[in-house]
Amino acid sequence: NKAALVLRGRSARVDGLVFANIRVADKNGAGIRLERGNLAVSQSWFRDSEQGILSANDAASAITIDRSTFTRLGTCEGAGGCAHSVYVGDYGSLTVTRSRFEAGRGGHYLKSRARQIAVLDNSFDDSAGKATNYMIDLSGGAIGRIVGNWFVQGRDKENHSAFIAVAAEGRAYPSDGLVIEGNDARFVPDIEWGSVFVADWSGDRLAIGQNALAQGLTRFEKR
Repeated sequence: NKAALVLRGRSARVDGLVFANIRVADKNGAGIRLERGNLAVSQSWFRDSEQGILSANDAASAITIDRSTFTRLGTCEGAGGCAHSVYVGDYGSLTVTRSRFEAGRGGHYLKSRARQIAVLDNSFDDSAGKATNYMIDLSGGAIGRIVGNWFVQGRDKENHSAFIAVAAEGRAYPSDGLVIEGNDARFVPDIEWGSVFVADWSGDRLAIGQNALAQGLTRFEKR
């Protein structure tokens, strides 16, 4: 009643698997449920499930995701709150590279409570999303880099107010020097609302560099 793979060892590597149509009673059925230890995922596809990857807390361990795809994931139907394409708890670090997030079905595409993050050269395509929220939610803040990603916000949003959220649930970790640059962010055609690329609740000094932003998309907003 958790996931296809429930991992609680020192480390695991998952390469070239497809996780599909996973559902459980409490609406957070995942391809991988990581309860502790390091995890490296590559060349895998998570689709048509309530959650792709869900982790507990392990501040001494690291998660890496490379060349993987997350399709039609997430839901806010559960009594305990939303499930997401990827939801990482209080981990030491999270690295996501060369991966694709698309057509979410609720919640956020990438939600992380990790102390350090690197989100590099990914695509977040919300054009076919339904009732989705943020592309990236760093719930308690984080240091690291969000660089070289492509974002498009779709029409069917539960919350269209921001693409990237920093410390929206409180400042568990500092975000001083968090680098956000070299990204491309836009809307699907004919969107009438505006949005914010980076919404920040932390009050820290983020290092927001040059990003290619569509008309109607505000670079930064303190909340």
